[in-house]
Amino acid sequence: MRKTLACLVVWGMIFSSCTRDDFDGRIEIPDFNFPKTIVFQDSLSFYNIFQGTAADLVPSNDFQLLELSSILFTDYARKQRLVKVPLGTQMERLNDGSLDFPNGTILTKTFFYYNDERDTSLGKRIIETRLLIKENEKWNIATYLWNEEQTEALLTLDGHDTQVNWINDLGINRSTVYHVPTENECMTCHQSNSSMTPIGPTLRNLNKEVVRNSSTVNQLSHLQALGILSPFQLSEVPQIVDYHDSNLPISERGRAYLAMNCAHCHNPTGWDATEERDFDFRYDIPLSETGIPFGKDKIINQVTSREMPFIGTTVLDDEGAALLVEYIESL
Repeated sequence: MRKTLACLVVWGMIFSSCTRDDFDGRIEIPDFNFPKTIVFQDSLSFYNIFQGTAADLVPSNDFQLLELSSILFTDYARKQRLVKVPLGTQMERLNDGSLDFPNGTILTKTFFYYNDERDTSLGKRIIETRLLIKENEKWNIATYLWNEEQTEALLTLDGHDTQVNWINDLGINRSTVYHVPTENECMTCHQSNSSMTPIGPTLRNLNKEVVRNSSTVNQLSHLQALGILSPFQLSEVPQIVDYHDSNLPISERGRAYLAMNCAHCHNPTGWDATEERDFDFRYDIPLSETGIPFGKDKIINQVTSREMPFIGTTVLDDEGAALLVEYIESL
């Protein structure tokens, strides 16, 4: 962290700040000022993402559900991910195996908490919905904060803190001051080669079995059947494991956790001010090239002390930290 702050001071840039409840210091994030190609509307309802009662989170017909094999931890919040591509266009698999979205694509991620995870019929509280919209080959990013009535969400670029209370699946009362990110905080994680990009919905992470219309299907195959994903052989697409699945090898689960929770910064094209450039946590990188074997103590210390990730969380991922310790100690 000290190296990061020193680099930012040398840059002499204009800064915005975010605070971490557990630390006395402040973490400085530059004003990225990436070019924008759209103007976001003030109200989320403008985009017609949900049908019926908005708080039910039932997608409109032109938005499709996306599920990931491994997810980013965000203070135990649940997330709903949706995609909409313009009529007559498709997401395409590029020659390098990556996923390319057409201009006009809207990606949504809605964060919410069930009041009691043991009984979801007791309702939920929706906190925010984040949008990524692609236009003129550039991604634009914005966050919408839901009101107390759960009827609408309004554009917020300056961040927001709100107290959240819930009962987890073990019957334990949990709470945190949930932080809705500022525009710059979103840009910190969502950048690659100094431009915005999606993080989670990669072909590798979407290549999983899901339930659609009461049937279990491969998600990529389902998207192809809908006509919104270009045709290709599914056997050509690798997979990333679900790091929550304790039946899978710890070597794969540990790499998946680092890939989804750390690799958006710790990779060669991420934020230039990443504290340690010795790490490359991408899932497909050989272990010997990741820096993990040589930085085992640093990884454990920074994660368990909550120094990392320094943005996007306010509480420790207890299960994730335990997983990482088990993985690191197995090497």
